[in-house]
Amino acid sequence: MSAEGTEREALVPDPLPEVIEDIRAGRMVIVVDDEHRENEGDLICAAEHVTPEMLNFMVARGRGLVCVPMAGSELSRLGLTRMMPLQEEGDKYKTAFMDSVDVKEGTTTGISAAERALTARALADPEAAADDFLKPGHMFPLKSANGGVLERAGHTEATVDLARLAGCRPVGVCCEILNDDGTMARRDDLVTFAREHGLKLTTLAEIARHRFIHEDLVELEREVRMPTDYGDFRMRMYVSEVDPLPHLALIRGEPTEERPHPMVRVHSECLTGDVFGSQRCDCGPQLRTAMRRVSEYGYGAIVYMRQEGRGIGLSKKIHAYELQEKGMDTVEANEHLGFQPDLRDYGIGAQILRHLGMRRIRLLTNNPAKIEGLDKYGIRVEERVPLILPCSEYNARYLKTKREKLRHML
Repeated sequence: MSAEGTEREALVPDPLPEVIEDIRAGRMVIVVDDEHRENEGDLICAAEHVTPEMLNFMVARGRGLVCVPMAGSELSRLGLTRMMPLQEEGDKYKTAFMDSVDVKEGTTTGISAAERALTARALADPEAAADDFLKPGHMFPLKSANGGVLERAGHTEATVDLARLAGCRPVGVCCEILNDDGTMARRDDLVTFAREHGLKLTTLAEIARHRFIHEDLVELEREVRMPTDYGDFRMRMYVSEVDPLPHLALIRGEPTEERPHPMVRVHSECLTGDVFGSQRCDCGPQLRTAMRRVSEYGYGAIVYMRQEGRGIGLSKKIHAYELQEKGMDTVEANEHLGFQPDLRDYGIGAQILRHLGMRRIRLLTNNPAKIEGLDKYGIRVEERVPLILPCSEYNARYLKTKREKLRHML
């Protein structure tokens, strides 16, 4: 029975080390995705540990489609390709369904819980070969993005990430959870389901946070001297396997006893403001003021994140500008285009700061979400340094919206 209309349960994820230990021990867990994405939960386990009883529980109590998320390297080894070519239209989440299979040895029809479990374990077997499987079959391999949940925030990636984190083969089994009436189980339903069946529960966000904190995901590719109008900086370019765009850091000075904590600005790219001097926003003046203040302070960094338009990209940002000219504010325009008001994530920024040895910082910002975003990835903001600049007739409404709807401290 759906929990809709009842008092809202608190979704408090179980500690991720405990979730990982359950996967390692051959138990199932529940993973919930973002409320603004699919807003669904899946039963998940490592494929090498799946039993007929676990598979039957997924079918009988989960009720969704049982799939086998796999790393791309495993799929290639077994000669499994996409069931259909990727198309722009159709599945908006672009789930990568591969050839469906049954393992040959030990199966008859392939549909029983025992035979599906056998196929899943065979897909995780490092000794298995392409000719060990029949196509089509009753198990549905899915291809995980190479960067896992940090590249694509889906249950496919969460399944493979958890298997890897547990020291298992990068192959898992997942099944969506439905309510008794056939509707999708949502947040409150999933909390109840986990409690009733004694299952650990986590979220895609928790898996991502764990990886950002415990893995080294950025690599310094180049460092050059960067003299500017605001002083001499060193510029570093960082690349990451989980992000297609390089990010930059302008670094100034070294710590001293008088200034142990660097002054830092984590700045999201704004081509229109930073380069063209647009007065629709305050991004350009904030960047230039931050560079000047870091230079005057003598020790710090500008971390320049390629998160244009609060994460929606340049093309959609210009579309949002057009909607603003028709009367919407910046938040309404993003939401009209199907986005959250702010899609930015600061995991890569936190990784860069850790690489720079800047784990405790004085942060130049008016945005409390930025403080929270860095803190959850292990960067301690010792002091918030306001970055208040004069407004103009062109950005007054924009700043008012940031204050009233995005909690900016202006």
